[in-house]
Amino acid sequence: MGEIWQLRKQGEVVGEIVIEDVDFPWVSGRFLPAPGFAAVKPLFDRELVLVEEEDIGEWEAVTDEIRRTLELAAPTGPVAEFLLHVDGDRAWFRWSDEPFE
Repeated sequence: MGEIWQLRKQGEVVGEIVIEDVDFPWVSGRFLPAPGFAAVKPLFDRELVLVEEEDIGEWEAVTDEIRRTLELAAPTGPVAEFLLHVDGDRAWFRWSDEPFE
């Protein structure tokens, strides 16, 4: 609890997540956007809509784009794979040191 994870785009921090809860496999916390987040926010907005619509094919395309565009870093460094949702000032994610199957 209280750890700060970073969301990065090409090395630039575009947001931070202050961890408030861990309910394996999900980690959640308060999302603090940096100025660069505005450029990628539409991806997260679209991802949430697709979850609600249960459009798995399009959702997978958007989540793949998020992972290609961004890096999620724990306090110890970047993780190999992640699934991240951002909704306003809340973020929740799961991660792995190995690529997802």
